[in-house]
Amino acid sequence: MTRKTLILLATLGSAALLLGAFGFQHLGGLAPCKLCLWQRWPHAAAILIGVALLAGGHRLLAWLGALAAATTAGIGAYHAGVEWGWWPGPSSCTGGGMDLGTMTGGDLLSMDGPMGVVMCDEVVWQLAGLSMAGWNAVISLGLTAIWIAAARRSA
Repeated sequence: MTRKTLILLATLGSAALLLGAFGFQHLGGLAPCKLCLWQRWPHAAAILIGVALLAGGHRLLAWLGALAAATTAGIGAYHAGVEWGWWPGPSSCTGGGMDLGTMTGGDLLSMDGPMGVVMCDEVVWQLAGLSMAGWNAVISLGLTAIWIAAARRSA
């Protein structure tokens, strides 16, 4: 495959994952959590990098594409680990964010807290045992490899 084909493939891969995330959100009604949103930004960066490269940008930008894909893969793997209970997630979006032992009845009935917070440690959709975060990690690792191949290709 040519470098241009690899760049196009990696760019379209990130676009497909990003569009899929928006589809699950807006068509499927699955609101994203904080970690889900963090996974979207590197895909957006990879798309912009791919467009810049396809428009004639310097080939070293492909390494930035690889970094963007690796970053979202890492966030996805971290998020999947939070969902599987392997490690704690951010206290602002996981069940471990409040200490029930120190809460009062007034705290439990308070309406001052954020309403509709989507929890990062709950799996809302899965396929073949992997959540959306897990699939993002796996597919983004593949996109990282494609970006690396594009960066190493001479023409």
